[in-house]
Amino acid sequence: MRVCDQCHTSQSNVVFPKDSKDSNWSSNNYVSQRSLLEAENVRCQLEGIMVRFGVDLVSVGAGPGLHQRVREALVCGFFMQVAHKEGPRATYVTIKDNQQVYLHPSCGLNTQPEWVLFNEFVLTTRPFIRVVTTVSPEW
Repeated sequence: MRVCDQCHTSQSNVVFPKDSKDSNWSSNNYVSQRSLLEAENVRCQLEGIMVRFGVDLVSVGAGPGLHQRVREALVCGFFMQVAHKEGPRATYVTIKDNQQVYLHPSCGLNTQPEWVLFNEFVLTTRPFIRVVTTVSPEW
């Protein structure tokens, strides 16, 4: 249990290591210290809002379904940034505006899933999507 520096509320399931403010730790773990601190700040703000309005703080817990639950939550917030594979080639079509896009080589996926959620749209020699994860159309 630790207290958030920003909102001074207790946090039992903090995902940030206690030495996350140490730049050596961030560098050694290939994590942007600036982004990590920003995420911690946003989390503290959200927690403060939830406490103020009496919303229960509920953890999704750990276990085998954790990654799926996180992806489902991301789809709820970013449902307009979903693309589906079209045809046998490596092309995808965004659901928002039916634009043909391709997985960027640095997207991090080894396969070409049927449905993906993307965070970045990059226009270079052709339109690419980056920072992607697999999703299910039922979500």
